[in-house]
Amino acid sequence: MMGKKVLGVELAPAHVPLERRKQTLSALMAMLIFVFGGLSATILMIKLLFTNYFWITLLYGVWYIYDWNSSSHGGHRVNSVRRMKYNEYLRDYFPISLIKTADLDPAHNYILGYHPHGIMSIGAYNNFATEATSFSDKFPGITPYFLTLKLLHHLPLYREYLSMTGICDVSKQSIQYILRQGKKGCAVVIVIGGAKEAMDANPGETNIVLKKRKGFVKIAIREGAQLVPVFSFGENDIYKMALENDPGSKVRKFQRWFQHVVGFAPVVFSGRGIFNYTFGLVPYRHPVNTVVGKPIPVERVAEPSQEQIDALHGRYMQDLERLFDAHKDKYGYGGHKLNFIE
Repeated sequence: MMGKKVLGVELAPAHVPLERRKQTLSALMAMLIFVFGGLSATILMIKLLFTNYFWITLLYGVWYIYDWNSSSHGGHRVNSVRRMKYNEYLRDYFPISLIKTADLDPAHNYILGYHPHGIMSIGAYNNFATEATSFSDKFPGITPYFLTLKLLHHLPLYREYLSMTGICDVSKQSIQYILRQGKKGCAVVIVIGGAKEAMDANPGETNIVLKKRKGFVKIAIREGAQLVPVFSFGENDIYKMALENDPGSKVRKFQRWFQHVVGFAPVVFSGRGIFNYTFGLVPYRHPVNTVVGKPIPVERVAEPSQEQIDALHGRYMQDLERLFDAHKDKYGYGGHKLNFIE
């Protein structure tokens, strides 16, 4: 759907279906929560201290201290939050699809490796932290736990939202707790490339940070959790980099320094607006197709050798590449190859 251009800005049509407006607002809301949610909530709680409602912050502070470690102990999943209508509008905006290629047996636990990170891992959120794409129907008996930076779980109020969607932190303690809680059918979802991969989230790019990422493999062997490669076609296509950050550039060096100190990499990106297609924070409408691969059997070894870790890591890389090659033509990546970096 094209609009007219004014001073180089492509305007969105004035008359569009109400459903599309709802979808666009949901996408904007997701971005605002992602970028400003934690900071805004923190400022709000501080400001309340200097008003007649200071007691709200004090009471919340008691809960905050009491609940400090919940993000590494399974969180506080609320299914009604996971099933909010908002998530369905967000799904339909792009749209986002969850593609199953094999069953996941509820008699086992799993570590799902999600690739690529993109700017905001929207496919990982919508598929595994909500029921918008019917995860529970496609994988009956499996409980997904999408894992994110621990830092995010220290932000007041924002942490409660993450917890209610079933999102936990990505610490070793958190992963072990989920996989050792005495029940099977648990699936932790880890964005393996993390902050480093976000720096390469350019449209059409298939740079995957994986070569040196072996910690998740070691945990899988120790816990006897099967590994499942997941590739999300289109994750890198919903935003453009607004500031060039080629490897070796000053921008990239600053990003790496910041990521080393703080834990995440600042990226300057651009999308579209509510009423235009040229600039803004709203992501572009681009299909995001998340393909869940076949599980890799893993034999439990309490103290795996480096050779065992390397062998399983190599198998995982091969299976991820096969998964990508098997589906790339269907989802608009024909002619592309996975580029494993770092």
